[in-house]
Amino acid sequence: MAELLRTKARKPQYCSLGPVAFLLIMIFLVFVGTGVLSPRMPMLGTRQEGAGEAAGKPISLPGVTLPRMVYPQPKVLKPSRKDVLVLTPWLAPIVWEGTFNIDILNEQFRAQNVTIGLTVFAIKKYVVFLKLLLETAEEHFMVGHEVNYYVFTDRPAAVPRVALRGGRRPLVLEVPGAARWQDVSMRRLGMISSFCAQRFLHEVDFLVCTDVDMRFRDHVGVEILSPRVATLHPGFFRAARRAFTYERRPQSRAHIPRDQGDFYYSGAFFGGSVAEVQRLTAACHRAIEAAWHDESHLNRYLLDHKPTEVLSPEYMWDERLLGWPAVMEKLRCVAVPKDHREIRHR
Repeated sequence: MAELLRTKARKPQYCSLGPVAFLLIMIFLVFVGTGVLSPRMPMLGTRQEGAGEAAGKPISLPGVTLPRMVYPQPKVLKPSRKDVLVLTPWLAPIVWEGTFNIDILNEQFRAQNVTIGLTVFAIKKYVVFLKLLLETAEEHFMVGHEVNYYVFTDRPAAVPRVALRGGRRPLVLEVPGAARWQDVSMRRLGMISSFCAQRFLHEVDFLVCTDVDMRFRDHVGVEILSPRVATLHPGFFRAARRAFTYERRPQSRAHIPRDQGDFYYSGAFFGGSVAEVQRLTAACHRAIEAAWHDESHLNRYLLDHKPTEVLSPEYMWDERLLGWPAVMEKLRCVAVPKDHREIRHR
């Protein structure tokens, strides 16, 4: 059309098109320009011919449809927390109170129908802590989701009966005891790794591994589910890396030089997808005994394989030793007071 107009401007002696023909051409161009007749513009709600389905069928979008939810709009220029670090340099979230909306997360994970496994070792007299852990877990841990409690113990007859919600079950796994608590600490990683292959990969989607001498005190839910999860140690979250109690002996596979390290992670609370937990535990248990046993190897592994999510000390705290600082808006999982000498040597 533009060429036609330019031709008419240059050569006015040519005859112009008849008005009827000109009108028909204009109508055709308008329809093509708006895409009504264009073969590149599929009909709304259908796939294009040859795109994998016959033309005319509704487009099937991937994923799931969540119910309509009303919640406060996140504000780009108003961070949820200004007093703490909420993102690592490798872009993994650090989970604190106020940094997540549990209603949104619950809907997403329910739509995926996930099952979570909680592993705990109740060896020797540590079995006395099991009842409190399970009772408080039923009150605060993964409420509304399916949970398998994997209890590793050398005293299966001493495992207490605890009333559980629907979709949650205790599974007692009998394992041998050990002469030293350090041996229990190191051997548990090998046992977790073995059971990941034997059972956990087929039974649950995520694993959370915790010490037995703890109790849940506040909400601990799906906000902690990620492929590889570590928890900031409550005794070192304010400290410089040179003060961390990493393994410093160069001959150890857990060795970390004094000028390296991101955070000091607790060996008492970690987790992730079953496949990732299997890789972590398999790598950590095939080593000589380090300064802080499995925790030292855990820190070495997580230096090389960064966590995809880091939990704040809210998820592992000792109020008796550390009080309750203002930065800790909630205490979610806390240590139970005990006499270490009495428990460890009997």
